[in-house]
Amino acid sequence: MKRILLLGSNGQLGSDLIRAAEGRADVQITPLCRDDLDVTQPDQIVATLGEHAFDVLINGTSYHKTDEVEANADQAVAINAHAVREMARACGEANARFVHVSTDYVFDGRADQPYREDDPTGPLNVYGSTKRMGETLAQSVHDDVLIFRVASLFGIAGASGKGGNFVETMIRVGRDKGALRVIADQFMSPTATADVAEILLTAIHEDAPAGIYHAVNSGQASWFDFASQIIQRAGIDATVDPIPATEYPLPAARPGFSVLDNTKISDIVGPVPHWTDALDRYLSAKGHTASVA
Repeated sequence: MKRILLLGSNGQLGSDLIRAAEGRADVQITPLCRDDLDVTQPDQIVATLGEHAFDVLINGTSYHKTDEVEANADQAVAINAHAVREMARACGEANARFVHVSTDYVFDGRADQPYREDDPTGPLNVYGSTKRMGETLAQSVHDDVLIFRVASLFGIAGASGKGGNFVETMIRVGRDKGALRVIADQFMSPTATADVAEILLTAIHEDAPAGIYHAVNSGQASWFDFASQIIQRAGIDATVDPIPATEYPLPAARPGFSVLDNTKISDIVGPVPHWTDALDRYLSAKGHTASVA
């Protein structure tokens, strides 16, 4: 049995990791909260983690409020980069695996096909830059690092600090206003945290080789496509109209195309469900009326 320490246990992904582990006999997860380890203080991480016995450390923490991060680069560097380096260092001292969750925003969006793990990166915003820095620093201090890039997450617990996730926001606004205007020229990989949790735990069980993996649901969509399917499958009486990103300016630049290719991880854990399948399961779990298109 693998003894796993989990950071970020109260978030969307952390909550689903705990839920997924309950049905498995091959892992035992111990969640650490902020009172146990404050990731905003990187210099305390090695000592604190040294007090625990573990085989795997999963880092689900991040300063991920993309627009807010633009004005708080120092804090983002501390949490998304320096803290990650210290976690990896602590894993090296404990002879443990380090599993780190990263993002599709490490790419610049200029590709015309889904990004593979070895494609050149080029973050457009501070969040993506600090997450890429964290990837690099972790691999520089420890050999046994698994980096899982995820994207456009939706999970039962909602997004910590964001007031819910995109799915819930679309349902709420659709019900309240009866009309949505959603960006149609940014494409990504909508992904359920429940499926990411299964991918991570299976990869750990299968002793996946160290390296970078894209852990996303299969398929791709624009935010408009995603919103349209949410409204339709949840049975909401609302219209969804497409708009260009220029009509919804934000402090942080977003890539126009950040779809991730999940072939590499699929070869280890098996086929990953399509995002529409993941959405139906999410809507059912949340008690929303779901109907297959």
